[in-house]
Amino acid sequence: MNRVAMMRMYISFCLVLLTVTGFAQSTFTNPLLPSGADPWSIYKDGYYYYTNTLGNRIDIWRTKNLADLKTAERKTIWIPPADTLYSKEIWAPEIHFLQGKWYVYFAADDGKNDNHRLYVLENASPDPLKGTWTFKGRISDPSDKWAIDGSVFEHNGQLYLTWSGWEGDTNGRQDLYIAKLKNPWTIEGKRVMISHPEHDWERHGDLNDPNNPPHVDVNEGPQLLKNKDKLYIIYSASGCWTDFYALGMLTASANSNLLNAASWKKSLQPVFKESSENKVYAPGHNSFFKSPDGKEDWILYHANSEPGQGCGKHRSPRAQKFTWNPDGTPNFGIPVREGAVLAIPSDKK
Repeated sequence: MNRVAMMRMYISFCLVLLTVTGFAQSTFTNPLLPSGADPWSIYKDGYYYYTNTLGNRIDIWRTKNLADLKTAERKTIWIPPADTLYSKEIWAPEIHFLQGKWYVYFAADDGKNDNHRLYVLENASPDPLKGTWTFKGRISDPSDKWAIDGSVFEHNGQLYLTWSGWEGDTNGRQDLYIAKLKNPWTIEGKRVMISHPEHDWERHGDLNDPNNPPHVDVNEGPQLLKNKDKLYIIYSASGCWTDFYALGMLTASANSNLLNAASWKKSLQPVFKESSENKVYAPGHNSFFKSPDGKEDWILYHANSEPGQGCGKHRSPRAQKFTWNPDGTPNFGIPVREGAVLAIPSDKK
């Protein structure tokens, strides 16, 4: 038997041994799926519920271990009716459990990007893969401007919606907005802009597309993160069609007026960006989740494996644990290389 054959036998034996001992189930590697932009996950009652952009429908995955996402239970919960303002370009769905019911927030249009708006689904079943998902309609402030990437959070008993939108009616710049919610499907009052692209690293956005402006500045994908007496909104900056897509951060005091733009302070540099040495490009549009035992913090994000792959189906979901700096700010480190062996989220009893 030659050396190559012996090595193959040894590797096979190790894999069998790892499976038998259960060690194989205690680790995972990125990406979690071959493809999937705008990943979102929450943990509830012993399960992770996951979703990502599919474009023409909304699916939910359910699994006890995100490492098993490729073989997880999966169900299509909503297919849009044809020929409506929300039939196409279904982007960035998020599933939330609010006030005893499940809600999904998503952006959609009729095939024309100018008509992108946010919409809401509701399900009263304790199990989001069962029951009936009811279309609650559009969720908008009185201005009713272009909007994508809606995300909801609760603070001091008040629900808030954050999203990416246009200040006017034409494409060219995406800003971040916040508004109070009267209930999970209704905005109360006017929107407030809390961020616009201003730093160089937020303004990579040249386009070579006759159907779009020559350049678009982007802030999008806002996600809330709380720690001690601070609130953080982690957002995606620059165009997803560039390799410079990265995460920025806004910071506010937990005691401040969140509807006052001055309450939010922007970090001068990105907090998570490409790693050419690890071959991870354009990381962004993240979400956060806790480990099952609540002891670990994790970031879930999409990224490309090669430069120049843009906003298409090459983007794949990845997860890694993050820590906290002495000043209370999150430390996301650098994107982990594909295939690097990581311990699954902790479930220590």
